[in-house]
Amino acid sequence: MVKRSRIVAFLLLLVLIGSSIGIFANPVANNTKLGLDLQGGFEVLYQVKPINEESTIDRDTLVSTVSALNKRVNVLGVSEPRIQIEGDDRIRVQLAGVDDQSKAREILSTEAKLTFRDIDDNLLMDGSALAEGGASQSFDRDNKPSVALTLRSAEQFAAVTRQVVEMGPGRNLMVIWLDFEEGVDSYQAEAQKQDPKFLSSAGVSQVFNDTSVQITGGNFTVPSAKELADLLNAGSLPVELEEVYSTSVGAQFGEAALETTVLAGIIGIAAIFVFMLVVYRLPGIVAVVTLSVYIFLVMLVFNLMNGVLTLPGVAALILGVGMAVDANILTYERIREELKLGKSTMSAFRSGNRNSLSTIMDANITTLLVAVVMFIFGTSSVQGFATMLIVSILLSFLTAIVGSRLLLGLLVNSRALNNKPQLFGVNKKDILDINQTDEFTEPPNKFENWNFLKYRKKMLVFSGVMVVAGIIILAAFRLNLGIDFASGTRVEILSETSLTVEEVQEEFSSINLEPRDVILSGNNSEIAVARFLDSFSQSEIAQIKALFSEKFGSEPNISSVSPTVGQELALNAIYAVLIASIGIIIYVSIRFEWLYALAAIAALLFDALFVLVFFSISRLEVDITFIAAILTVIGYSLNDTIVTFDRIRENLKKKKRVKTFEDLSDVVNRSLQQTLTRSINTVATVMFAVVALMIFGSESILNFSVALLVGLIVGTYSSLFVAAQLWLVWKHKQMNKVKKAPVEDLEPEV
Repeated sequence: MVKRSRIVAFLLLLVLIGSSIGIFANPVANNTKLGLDLQGGFEVLYQVKPINEESTIDRDTLVSTVSALNKRVNVLGVSEPRIQIEGDDRIRVQLAGVDDQSKAREILSTEAKLTFRDIDDNLLMDGSALAEGGASQSFDRDNKPSVALTLRSAEQFAAVTRQVVEMGPGRNLMVIWLDFEEGVDSYQAEAQKQDPKFLSSAGVSQVFNDTSVQITGGNFTVPSAKELADLLNAGSLPVELEEVYSTSVGAQFGEAALETTVLAGIIGIAAIFVFMLVVYRLPGIVAVVTLSVYIFLVMLVFNLMNGVLTLPGVAALILGVGMAVDANILTYERIREELKLGKSTMSAFRSGNRNSLSTIMDANITTLLVAVVMFIFGTSSVQGFATMLIVSILLSFLTAIVGSRLLLGLLVNSRALNNKPQLFGVNKKDILDINQTDEFTEPPNKFENWNFLKYRKKMLVFSGVMVVAGIIILAAFRLNLGIDFASGTRVEILSETSLTVEEVQEEFSSINLEPRDVILSGNNSEIAVARFLDSFSQSEIAQIKALFSEKFGSEPNISSVSPTVGQELALNAIYAVLIASIGIIIYVSIRFEWLYALAAIAALLFDALFVLVFFSISRLEVDITFIAAILTVIGYSLNDTIVTFDRIRENLKKKKRVKTFEDLSDVVNRSLQQTLTRSINTVATVMFAVVALMIFGSESILNFSVALLVGLIVGTYSSLFVAAQLWLVWKHKQMNKVKKAPVEDLEPEV
């Protein structure tokens, strides 16, 4: 008997979800802050000066300054500033989503030199005594906001407090200053003011032997206390920054590029929805609903985090969509398998959900592990990618597991779907008689006659040759590095009237020069910034200056651009991937075994190398967005491989007795047959989004889309013919070592 109440509950939930998204979608979209590459922002050019007479400005000093500035404005990893060293003594900072430019200037230029002084302004201890990351927002005994400090040495603090105590009653004060100016500031003068410059002054009546200090007073609010803590954790600047000028800066990709990219994303997601509806029928409807909820929630949470959405963030969102789709596909394919074994709809639903849960958990946890490591060790766009990916993974798991199971469960438990396998995309002729099946019976599979191991050795040799050839190609041809990773030149053009990108490009083409990109800035687009990968000769510089001076009546500013920040970002990304690989090995070794972990890492590195080689051969430019694409490819590769390994592990348990190479290869082959449909469907859905970006998106992100497309294809190949095949070979060798197998059990020749 059909339980209509459950169907009514399902329909009411659909109405509630649809109306909620309809009401809040526009406000969420309108409040989304876009990054420099998508919308533009605020730019400041600083002249770097020595902080005192003893200090000098060299390359290391500039790099340290850039690192400190990046920490200040990118605490959560969602702001993604663009910071460049220009010439020998200038730093250009570009910020996206800045509402209060004065506040931004204050955060950037504050030296943040923390000092502890006595009542006579004598230095007792400076910021070097602070432990790394030792500042945090806290509350004092009266529950008022404060800043808690953790010092490196208890002995040093004991000596300092002893010195203050010995000054005697009335003078035993420890004064904490931020940016104390010698010869200008004094405690005696500031103490008379209602709002003194020092942070706090506390009486010290005993010697303290711990490492904890609390800055109280100062009229702190929670935001201001947190801001100070973040500033102290970022470190003091080793230089003095003098602002040369500041202005608004236009989007790297332009407004038209943004519109086409958004349109491409909508088309890609719509294609995913259609695919799910056609292939999975009724469950596809549920998937469309939960995917819509997922996308809405991701944007909502990112807004609440005050995040700035950049192209790497879009990449992470695409990866999140893929994982959300994959979780649904895994569950629906499992339900289909159970239906083909002759089980009832309710029984198939329960078994399918139960069998897919561990796979989904393992795939999400391993990818989440990678994202967390990238957030901790990455910088700028790598951190932005990781932040969006962490949010995406958590929400995709929530919507796919909780949301999909709740909605589909209401329909299944209503009994309205009993004896209707066609609503799940299952043909009745593929359903077995349940009375003739047992726990070892395999459901019909369209790939059951495919032998993935037939050319096992040849495929492994081919893959090995590809790796060796790839390394040689990379060494010989290298990558076509963009201005983010190679030294270049920046030409800033000033005009009394508004400029257009096309106009500037035409002027450069008249003297046979082609800029890598042109970005408009200023309130009325009266400033154009053209970036070149090459350095200019004196004659070229003179030619450029003469051309634009005559054209616009103002001599352009030409400066060299350092790739330091881009190189640091790339190195941090590499470190993050290596550390994440160690984490994957540990996790997969615990959940599976260490051979699975090594095979997964091998496939992951194979995919990354293949994309690098493809870009080397094709001479496509490698820029900051390329890193986001590589990270996305790694995420998909890992996800796909873990799903395959999970099925191998499950089939090994069913097989129980695995003694020969034939037994082992049979398990691997059946596992690949069973997961191929899921792999194809998952990759196909994400490819819809990527191909839509290639066809309908801006030309500015073509390289990004190409990297994703190549990575998706090679990722599927590596899961089938690298990871699984390597595990098979290594596992068999391990079995032989343990069992000391006889000659007839050796791996047969092909």
